[in-house]
Amino acid sequence: MPEIVTSLPVLGLWALIGYLVGSVSAGLVMARLFGLGDLRRIGSGNIGATNVLRTGNRPAAALTLALDAGKGAIAVLLARAFVAGDAVQLAGLAAFLGHCFPVWLGFRGGKGVATFLGTLLALFWPLGLAACATWAVMAAVFRISSLSALVAAVLAPLWAVLLGRVDLAMLCVVLAAVILLRHADNIGRILKGTEKRIGDKS
Repeated sequence: MPEIVTSLPVLGLWALIGYLVGSVSAGLVMARLFGLGDLRRIGSGNIGATNVLRTGNRPAAALTLALDAGKGAIAVLLARAFVAGDAVQLAGLAAFLGHCFPVWLGFRGGKGVATFLGTLLALFWPLGLAACATWAVMAAVFRISSLSALVAAVLAPLWAVLLGRVDLAMLCVVLAAVILLRHADNIGRILKGTEKRIGDKS
């Protein structure tokens, strides 16, 4: 963990800013713009890029991925311009939680993978690249997005330590724990061999 040097009111402010940034649903916006219908009634019902891809609309999926990752990065970079590292990490965590549990959607949001990757890239790009590479290798081998995300999340704390950013390890543990929680159903399907593969339509 980073040294806590920021006052509680300022930490609270940046937590709120991060949460509000993260709670904007790129998937629902893209689905509406591209006329794909209500994403919550398509495929897995998830609002993330993987489910958008199941509609067969790759541009919409790519934009959703970029925007969901961008939410975490924006929260981190915006905070970094004004406050110390403790508040920066909190803003990134809050953006991630805002994506997963947006108040506007009854706290039923996405699974956080893209926002997780965007947050890590903005916090410390070598760590973000390591997590992205882990996801990419797993996806290339197994073609299962959820499995790739789980492995990338679980290994992120290890990457943080190996890359000399021990101060980010605890944040990575928290992010990984939430991703595991959000993927509970996926884990069950992976174990049963029934999880959808990348590119499968709804």
